[in-house]
This record gives sequence, C-alpha cells and structure tokens, in this order.
Amino acid sequence: MTAAGSGSYRQYIRRKWAVLILLCLLTAVFSIMSLLSGSANMTFSDVIASIFGRGTRQMNTIIWNVRMPRIAAAMAVGAALSMCGCIMQNVLRNPLASSSTLGVSQGASFGAAAAIVCLGAGTQINSGNGASALTITQPYMVSLAAFCGGMLTTILMLGLSRLRDATPSVMVLAGVALSSMFTGGTTLIQYFADDVMVATIVYWTFGNLGRAGWSEIGLIGILSFAAFLFFIINSWNYNAIESGHDTAKSLGVNTGLLVPLSLVICALITSVSVAFTGCISFIGLIASHIMRRFVGNDYRFLLPCSALMGAVLLLAADIACRMIVSPIVLPIGALTSFMGAPLFLYLILRQRRSR
Repeated sequence: MTAAGSGSYRQYIRRKWAVLILLCLLTAVFSIMSLLSGSANMTFSDVIASIFGRGTRQMNTIIWNVRMPRIAAAMAVGAALSMCGCIMQNVLRNPLASSSTLGVSQGASFGAAAAIVCLGAGTQINSGNGASALTITQPYMVSLAAFCGGMLTTILMLGLSRLRDATPSVMVLAGVALSSMFTGGTTLIQYFADDVMVATIVYWTFGNLGRAGWSEIGLIGILSFAAFLFFIINSWNYNAIESGHDTAKSLGVNTGLLVPLSLVICALITSVSVAFTGCISFIGLIASHIMRRFVGNDYRFLLPCSALMGAVLLLAADIACRMIVSPIVLPIGALTSFMGAPLFLYLILRQRRSR
C-alpha cells in the first residue's frame, strides 16, 4: 500500500471511530436525560445524590427501582434488536429484514402468551385493595416458549430464503403473512383466557420497558453480549457475504453453517427481549440503516454502531413516552412503530425504483 493509500485508510478508520465515540457520548447523554425525566420532579443534584445512596428514601427508590432498570432495559433491548436487524439484513440479503418485519417478534409473542395462559407461567394475584393483577412466576419458561415461537418463524423464513424466486419483497410479504398468523394465534389464546390475563397480555404486547427487573435485564444483557462477541468475531465473514453468498463461499466462508447459526442467535436474543419487554417494532430496521449511512457496510464498525444507535433510539423513545402526556406512560411499541413505518415504506419504494 502506498503512503497516500495508507493515509487515506487511516482517515477512513478514524472517521468510523469518531462515530463510535459520538454514539457512546449520546448514550450517556440520553441516559442522564432519562434519569431526569418522569412525573417525579427531580433535579440533577437529586439524581446524583440518589445514585450514591445519599438521597431521600423516596428518591432512592425512584432512581434504583424505576428509572435505572428502564435505562438498562432500553440499552440492552435496543442493542439486541439492532444487532439482529443488522445481521438478518446481511445473511438474508434483504435490506427490509428485521425481527419485526419478518414476524420473529410476533412468533415470540405467541410463544410467550401461550406459556403465560396455557402452561401456567402467569398467576393471578389479588392486592390488598381488591384489585387483581397477573405476575409471571416462571420467566424462564416464558423465555423458552418465546424462543420456540421465534425459532419457528426463523426456520420458515430460512426455508423461504433458499427458494429461487424469494426476492426481498416476497420475503417481506411472507413476513407479513407469518405475523398475521401468529397474531391470530395470540388472539385465540386471549379469547379463552380470563379478563385479567387478556388485559395483561394486551398491555404486554404493546411493549413496556418497566416490566423487566434486574435479573431479566441481566439475562438479556449477557445473551446480547455473547451474541455480539460471536458477530464481531465473524465480522469479516459478514463483510464477504455483503458481496453475495457465492462470493463469500469462494473466499472460504462456510455460509451453510454461518447463516443458520446467525439466524438462531438472532431468534434467541429477540425472543428473550420480547418475553420480558413485549413487542418493540422497527428498532432493528431503523438503527442499522441510519448507521449504514455513516459507517458503511464494514461490520467491524457497523455492528457496534448499530447496537449503540439502537440503545440511543430506545432511550429517546422511552423519554418521549414518559413526557408526552406525563404522568401517563405511553406504550413504547406504538411510538417505535410510528418511527419505523415511514422508513419501511421509503425502503420499499426505493427498491421498486431500483428495479
């Protein structure tokens, strides 16, 4: 490589590192904003004091039992869904692919709802004032059932991707069909459930970051970090797949193993996220496409940048959900759908123009 070429490459890498560092700063900024947001009026000094255990009992409870878990859940789930969208778009050769557009989230939701109602993973409890609620007593059973539902969708999509005429548009239509099928299955489960379980499942499917506790967030975080390590180790293989599966095979990439294994890992972390926070649509689609504009298709940088952008977007969406009609907290899944639908339509129209 010439001196000029070496300098150009170093500048190319520095720009990507600059984007990565900026995303880290944005994540920190939105985390602080999230700590300050909510119906309880707390100043920055109150938040700092509570973080170090020097605030009032009420403030410490709000920070450590309400706001901190929401921030951690937003970061873990946003990163998980964004990585899934990034990898699915690569291995399926489909820019419209994500866990929500291909029905993986809906399949996971069906599995989780079946575990809650049919397998007894949820129990109705009565509070002291006579009100009823549903608590998930077996979260790992819910996670396993969600994984089975998401995995079933993944297997169907993987089989479809092997068909000769399975264009990206066909796969999206198939994802819509699978989403409708699993949504119908979830509706049937709700039909035979009692009123409390129906209300809880409906509320759960909206998406709610406040539902996950520290143990659930830890599980999502550990699985997402393990998935990230696998993806980043194979980043050069994903770079090769960007040029097509045949080209990747000629470069020594075992696509017959890497593609299904990547989809299984995506199904796992999506399903666990859905099991504990409900359906949060389009984050994987939005974050990965934004980052492609800034860092290109080099998966050494696209993966971590997409994960951080997903965390930033979900933190921003959660702040908006808590502030728009405060003290009411809007369902975050509805807001992310409003964010993602225009981008989804734009990508479809751009694909039609490129034909």
